[in-house]
Amino acid sequence: MTTQLPLDLRWPRRQRFEHFHAGANAAALAAVQALATQPDAPWVYLSGVAGSGKSHLLMAACHAAHEAGRTVQYLPLRKLHEHFMALRGVAGSQFIALDDIDALAGEREAEHALFDLYNRARAEGTALIFAAETVPAQLALTLPDLRSRLGACTQFTLKALDDGERREVLKRQAALRGIELDDTVLDWLFARYARDLGALLDLLDRLDQASLAAQRRITVPFLRTFLREAG
Repeated sequence: MTTQLPLDLRWPRRQRFEHFHAGANAAALAAVQALATQPDAPWVYLSGVAGSGKSHLLMAACHAAHEAGRTVQYLPLRKLHEHFMALRGVAGSQFIALDDIDALAGEREAEHALFDLYNRARAEGTALIFAAETVPAQLALTLPDLRSRLGACTQFTLKALDDGERREVLKRQAALRGIELDDTVLDWLFARYARDLGALLDLLDRLDQASLAAQRRITVPFLRTFLREAG
């Protein structure tokens, strides 16, 4: 993502610290906030399953660092094809977020590029934050020195919110919109829809608009019809 993109496209509005529902991840949230705003804060390595909030925290950190006057870059490595070239092209930023670094494991040139970037960032005072599904010791890297460098970061394994916590978040967010989600609706939704919190909140936005347009409450029949017509 380049500096030419509008800020809201580079760092989506929902991917901010104030929208991160920490649950058991309060310590990780505090460490990432410190890294984004304090030049001498320790580098952070986040691991966790899909939907645990890794990308959310990385984008929130980029936004906060940008707001603090730092130049930033975010690399979603799983979405990039030329990992070696992408990493070699990173330069001139004061804060760099590297998402899904497990995507380059086994690519020797890309691993060397990340190793060089790590060392260069240390020398230049650039802040780095990493995210992957597994901890450094479990990455299938061919470069032991890279695993050692990554292992030296402050590490947190994020825990995804459980269903009860997701339900509470949805209820709170719905209430802010003047929507009442009763337990029958939530039971039906959680039995038939993706449980990733981001997907659920996106659905809530769409339901809010649809219910306003139809002048109807969000009930199970309304939800069933909406999802069927939405495809």
